[in-house]
Amino acid sequence: MKLSDFPQEVQDEVATTRKIVCDLHQELINWGLVMWTAGNVSQRLKSADLFVIKPSGVMYSELTPESMVVCDLDGNLIDGTRKPSSDTASHAYVYRNMPDVYGVTHTHSTYATAWAARGEEIPCVLTMMGDEFGGPIPIGPFALIGDDSIGKGIVDTLQDSKSPAVLMQNHGPFTIGKDAEASVKAAALTEEVARTVHIARQGAIYSKVLHPTKHKDLIKIPQEMIDSLNDRYTNVYGQ
Repeated sequence: MKLSDFPQEVQDEVATTRKIVCDLHQELINWGLVMWTAGNVSQRLKSADLFVIKPSGVMYSELTPESMVVCDLDGNLIDGTRKPSSDTASHAYVYRNMPDVYGVTHTHSTYATAWAARGEEIPCVLTMMGDEFGGPIPIGPFALIGDDSIGKGIVDTLQDSKSPAVLMQNHGPFTIGKDAEASVKAAALTEEVARTVHIARQGAIYSKVLHPTKHKDLIKIPQEMIDSLNDRYTNVYGQ
């Protein structure tokens, strides 16, 4: 099936979504979340079972709305002149199995990926984490690129979690959201807390060496407090 076979309403939404997704890839650069051609953002349409995603292996400086590709929820190319991202099957799996998700972002941001390389979740020791993630940022299983194995790992890890982010072991962060912008925001905050908690832990190690009887470890926030933070952030914060 070709894009021209879909109703005009769908074609119009594709045009709008292509620009949104293209612009959000620039935000990955702005926040220092990607390098070279790595990383991708996608957004699912409201009017049809389609999504828009970055083409594979294209420099960010060369991305245009027209270069974004359109796929169905099985990852098949519907419209575009270039191959879809190598993570397309994973995005498609998420959309098929998490119907409330309309945006997915993947980066290899430095600090978050360092936690993924250790296979270690980021503990919830910051109120920002309680707000955005509702607890620790979990680790997902190791999976190879190329099919929907990564997508399955994302879904299995996040389907019962409040976190919009998962650190796929030995790979890097994937984030989800109500739209692509929300998933990009979650990616930026994932890197921010990964860096901050890493620095805090290094300080705790240094303190233990210098003051073994007085050192401070990371202080985890009790779950009931995390739940309160997350509820306020979700239902009260902002306009």
